[in-house]
Amino acid sequence: MAATDATAESIDRPLVEPGVLEQRSYQTKLADAAAADHTLVCLPTGLGKTAVSLLVTAERLHEVGGKSLLLAPTKPLVQQHADFYREALTIDDEEIVVFTGEVRPDDRAELWESATVVVATPQVVENDLLGSRIDLSPVTHCTFDECHRASGEYPYTYIAERYHEESVDPLVTGMSASPGDDEEAILQVCDNLGIREVEVMTSEDADVEAYTHNTSVNWERVELPEPVVEIRDALQDVIHDRMTQLKELGVTSSTQADVSEREIRKIQAKLRELMDNDQSEGYQGMSLLAEVRKLRTAVTYAETQSVESLRRYLERLREAARSSGASKADQRLISAPKVREARRKAEDFDDLHPKFRRTRMQIAETLGIHDGERVIVFTESRDTAETLTDFLAEHFTVEKFVGQSDTDGSDGMTQTEQQETLEAFRAGEFEVLVSTSVAEEGLDVPEVDLVLFYEPVPTAIRSIQRKGRTGRQTEGAVVVLIAEDTRDEAYFWKARQDEKRMEEELRTLKEMAGDIESHLREQMGLEGYEETSPESDDTTAGSNAVEAVETTDDPADADDDDEQTVQGAADGGEGDGQTGLDAFAASDDGVTESPTGEADDQPDQDEETTVATADGEDTIEVVIDQRELDASIGRDLSRRDGFETRLETLEVGDYVLSDRVVVERKTISDFLDTLTGGDRSMFEQVKDDARYYDRPVVILEGDGLYEERNVHPNAIRGALASLAVDFGASVLRTDDESGTADLLATIATREQETDDREISVHGEKGSKTLPEQQEYVVASIADVGPVTAQALLEHFGSVEAVMTAGEADLLDVEGVGAVTAERIREVVGSEYQP
Repeated sequence: MAATDATAESIDRPLVEPGVLEQRSYQTKLADAAAADHTLVCLPTGLGKTAVSLLVTAERLHEVGGKSLLLAPTKPLVQQHADFYREALTIDDEEIVVFTGEVRPDDRAELWESATVVVATPQVVENDLLGSRIDLSPVTHCTFDECHRASGEYPYTYIAERYHEESVDPLVTGMSASPGDDEEAILQVCDNLGIREVEVMTSEDADVEAYTHNTSVNWERVELPEPVVEIRDALQDVIHDRMTQLKELGVTSSTQADVSEREIRKIQAKLRELMDNDQSEGYQGMSLLAEVRKLRTAVTYAETQSVESLRRYLERLREAARSSGASKADQRLISAPKVREARRKAEDFDDLHPKFRRTRMQIAETLGIHDGERVIVFTESRDTAETLTDFLAEHFTVEKFVGQSDTDGSDGMTQTEQQETLEAFRAGEFEVLVSTSVAEEGLDVPEVDLVLFYEPVPTAIRSIQRKGRTGRQTEGAVVVLIAEDTRDEAYFWKARQDEKRMEEELRTLKEMAGDIESHLREQMGLEGYEETSPESDDTTAGSNAVEAVETTDDPADADDDDEQTVQGAADGGEGDGQTGLDAFAASDDGVTESPTGEADDQPDQDEETTVATADGEDTIEVVIDQRELDASIGRDLSRRDGFETRLETLEVGDYVLSDRVVVERKTISDFLDTLTGGDRSMFEQVKDDARYYDRPVVILEGDGLYEERNVHPNAIRGALASLAVDFGASVLRTDDESGTADLLATIATREQETDDREISVHGEKGSKTLPEQQEYVVASIADVGPVTAQALLEHFGSVEAVMTAGEADLLDVEGVGAVTAERIREVVGSEYQP
């Protein structure tokens, strides 16, 4: 941000409110460059990257028209940008709209049509693109704030690809203080966003230097007390044991307890190869590796956070191990003698981690001796943030600042609470803000006198983001706490080296602007982008989209195990012969033929429901349930030529592929959870599917169906048989999300193109019959399940009789043992204590 003061010269440009933006030559230079081509703008934190983007937006809207889209990774940052745009642009406030998850999808679709500037989180825009609610063709400027996130499956990559494909006249501006840890990472960000120019300003530039101040960085080392070392050593003994077992399996040569994440990834890759070859050692090793990961987290809590944080973590592990359907790894880990010893010592430890006292001393020195006003304390752990807030509140006025999601034992902050906390901090209503990573990126946190890292962070990007909270208006200070002889040391050196390398890379990039442009054009094959350049007279969108980064391995060949694919009776056909596999092969035009060669009888076509592309060709539509958005399947399908996706909150199924085909998607873990956890919701779901659709399909995704859990194969076969025989569902297997997307595309194409069927989202779940309601009530008691519920009702005759039955009477019912009877009586007879 760059609000002017009474003496500063202000910017005078079309659509920019006079007197709001201070005239800073480095900002106008960057804006002029970014208005000419797809550009990455690198500028130190606090020096007005958003002002640069706003100037580009104003020029594009004035010269070209259309809409502007500004994307930011968090809701508070989105709201902050929207407030700034409303203040600094002459556009009516009603035309600058905010898109977050708190705005209803239908309202977003309506607002999109009338808006001139949309400020949004990328997840919401991704969802609206998947749901075909918005059209990017009129967007003439798209800004990706904190663009270093544009990698892998983060929505920036997908949105950029769609933007370059759809916009009539696209222009991309990427903004970051720290675009990557090395040249390769920076170029990858540019590739993913379709960027071909890099503009860099550093604090060493003469134009920038006048607006920056020195920031001192001090590293404070603390020594762990002996009880904490003993807790750490007990946990590391277990890691050493599990690593020894992994070495015996031949997947690693190391047994060190301080195994690196890189080594863990190598081990995981070798174990996956064993699993792909259906070797039991692979599954055994994956279970051991899961324990190693959890134990490494526990060690990190003990060494670098606090014993209280460790206690909370170990308690969550114990609760998970006790829950129904717990994995063998969880149960084995929590019962290990050394883990029990560590938990006991943690519970007996009544002192503080030395970092707590050092934090208090640093804050007292800043606020007391040096007459400071504000301090930010950053920590990786929400557990630590909450514990530290309570501790510091005994001496200072303190508030925490955490993300919006709820976690085990911790409530998140709402967007309103976050905004109110930041406003109070700016107004000086409290002195210390204790924050997790949510305040690292871009937020207009006021100038602070001290930024304290409770622990080092392992990446240069995050280190730079945190340090940028100070040293803007006056000299600032940064203190990093390091627990000696812990992974704090490794993180500290890694971030320090990466930061130096990044600074050097940025200098190099700045000096090699011409070479970078050439490199990016070669890397992305930008010949197709020539048509979409802002300075081009041709307004046709380029045909070459930015390629998304593939992060998944190629799917393994599917097993030819008859037990792993159960074909439902509903798909059965007449005739003695088996349909040949060539009947399912794609024809020359890419259409998959029906095995019978004929279309089934179908209702009359409704022209209003037919989806067509602009050139008149019909598209294949897939309706996706909102709850499936965590998977990459929707993005995969929407990228495919001739496919269109629509999002709805489906009452029945996860995917609707025609008026007769609905799909329930279950990972292997989800499926096994239904068998081991007493949760029979999957069978209820498939029952509802069969009620409304003639061809229900269950897709089981992943491997290890018979190996992942200690579930008898006959129980698994029985569940598969029940889905097929009792509910008429076809049960199909896929290796991963990519395979599921391929299968959905194949089925949808056969249904809609080959058999000429429509998409039809059928009505809500029907109300349960009286017996079903009675079974539901009884089944919910202590999770006894529907089978036991039916046995109880048949034995006692009514819900009331079941509720009043004594434990001895309950034991007379077939299938009810002592544990179940005791649980039922405990739930029914215990006093309610909210």
